[in-house]
Amino acid sequence: MAILLDIKEATIAGNQAKVGELTEQALEEGLEASKIIEEGLIPAMWVVGKDFASGKIYIPEMLIAARAMKRGVELLKPALVDKNVQTIGKVIIGTVQGDLHDIGKNLVTMMLEGSGFEVVDLGVDVPAEKFIEGVRTHDPQFLAMSALLTTTMDQMKIVIEALKSAGLREKVNVMVGGAPISQKFADEIGADGYGENAGEAAEKMKMLLHQS
Repeated sequence: MAILLDIKEATIAGNQAKVGELTEQALEEGLEASKIIEEGLIPAMWVVGKDFASGKIYIPEMLIAARAMKRGVELLKPALVDKNVQTIGKVIIGTVQGDLHDIGKNLVTMMLEGSGFEVVDLGVDVPAEKFIEGVRTHDPQFLAMSALLTTTMDQMKIVIEALKSAGLREKVNVMVGGAPISQKFADEIGADGYGENAGEAAEKMKMLLHQS
């Protein structure tokens, strides 16, 4: 539909006001909130993620697009709740200890919420103990960790080892991501999944959820 394409293009452009206006219009026209997310907002962030990865755009543009998407999601949340849409899973997410970057983590959070996940965001500079406490408290299907600095990558392995020591490793899927992270590194530290960008992270989690 034309309006979904318009929402997608406005999101890519980072036009927060336009995304809000078009999202409200789409709801008034009777479009399902889930359809607006799945065919308007998420495809836009896929484009943004790919453009960022290829160097076509940079962090400021990516962040502006993410904020535009968030505006759309905020408007759609009441409609999703009203229709008693069941969450498909729960995720604990945080940036590892020693790292204060949150843009990637916030993008993944938005993607996950738009995909139907309940997300508990622990913030940045999260020590292993706090991740463990989060898993114990919230009993999530996924623990997602982000790192942007090469100096903090090893914190991911420390968290995984802490999960083993706490007897929780078999109860949760561990996802990792961030600029210096690779599939090879994820395999080396024993993570269950790796997302190169926010959209891929959300898709991997949905895939793992269906496999479990």
